[in-house]
Amino acid sequence: MTRTYKVLALIVVVLAVAIAALLFSGRAIYVAAWFTKPRHGWDLALKAPAPDYGRADSWAARPGKDSFALFVPVGTSSRPGARAVDVFFVHPTGFLNGKEWNSPLDPNSRTEENTWWMMANQASVFSSCCDIYAPRYREASIFRYITATPDIAAKSMDFAYADVERAFQHYLEHDNQGRPFIIASHSQGTAHAFRLIRDHVDGKPLASRMIAAYLLGAGGDITNAAVATLKTIRVCNSATESGCLVHWATYRDGSRLDDKRAVDMVCVNPLSWKRDGGYAPATLHKGGVPATGKFSGKFWGDDSPQSVVFDPLKAPVPNETWAACKHGQLMVADQSETPFRGLEIGKTGNYHGLDYPLFHMDIRENAQARIAAYMHSTQEQTAEASR
Repeated sequence: MTRTYKVLALIVVVLAVAIAALLFSGRAIYVAAWFTKPRHGWDLALKAPAPDYGRADSWAARPGKDSFALFVPVGTSSRPGARAVDVFFVHPTGFLNGKEWNSPLDPNSRTEENTWWMMANQASVFSSCCDIYAPRYREASIFRYITATPDIAAKSMDFAYADVERAFQHYLEHDNQGRPFIIASHSQGTAHAFRLIRDHVDGKPLASRMIAAYLLGAGGDITNAAVATLKTIRVCNSATESGCLVHWATYRDGSRLDDKRAVDMVCVNPLSWKRDGGYAPATLHKGGVPATGKFSGKFWGDDSPQSVVFDPLKAPVPNETWAACKHGQLMVADQSETPFRGLEIGKTGNYHGLDYPLFHMDIRENAQARIAAYMHSTQEQTAEASR
């Protein structure tokens, strides 16, 4: 072999090793993002028209609308008719296309199918207890987190939040009718939901009607420092507290801690419902529900729909994992050989896609327990006031 070929062979080997290292570390996603990111700056002329929340098609889920949020696992039931409690659900990022910094809200797209996935596998945990209101909104693109300048990152989130805020105000004015409610969210949606709570619930009369907030997923920036700025809303520390918030971000035990996000992150253990809750055994795990459908994680190509099929949710799988809060992250058992495999981000141990599915029944039953406790307390307060 000549010297030239030896050099070329060495270069090929080095590149192969580098690519393998990227794939193993989960960093390949960032490399791909640089080639597919939006190629323009902030331009309001490129934004889709604002959703009209008086229209049913501006909601991914709401009473009277056929939605995947109505799914229930095999062996469980959902009471028909109106409910006494509502859930306002803010979905996470599903817009992964690089043509814009915010979703164009195309109903015929894989972004829309990703929203359906979120309804089926996240919002559905509340299908047995509550009427679910989940707005479609001009969400910030995934590129906001990866390639955007600080200015564009902030503007794209503010733009998305404005939609969520209008949807929440429309819900309160036209749909809520004074009922108690739960706020729930994931990832980007959690950032918006926390802002809703800060701007419209915390320290205000509306706080007395918020049973709880399930603000899940890394990316929502739910830190102890952020919660400490709230006036009346606190972190839940038991299974039946009301007027409080819950947060966790799920990771495989033994994975490298995501120090940047975990520095001060709030962690409530969903098996014990304790803040910074230590080891809770798998015997306390009420059950996960394997995800249905397919979430498209492609950063390349157009936004054409993939004709995803959403089969009914399967039966819950109980006692699948233990859980423990460690350094602000929720550590769980390795899920690579279980029905919950396939929702890890790269090879990082980040189980972002399992924050809801792995604890489906835990959340489902806990929401019912918090509602029951809230209703009982409210009845007692009413009775006491009438004496």
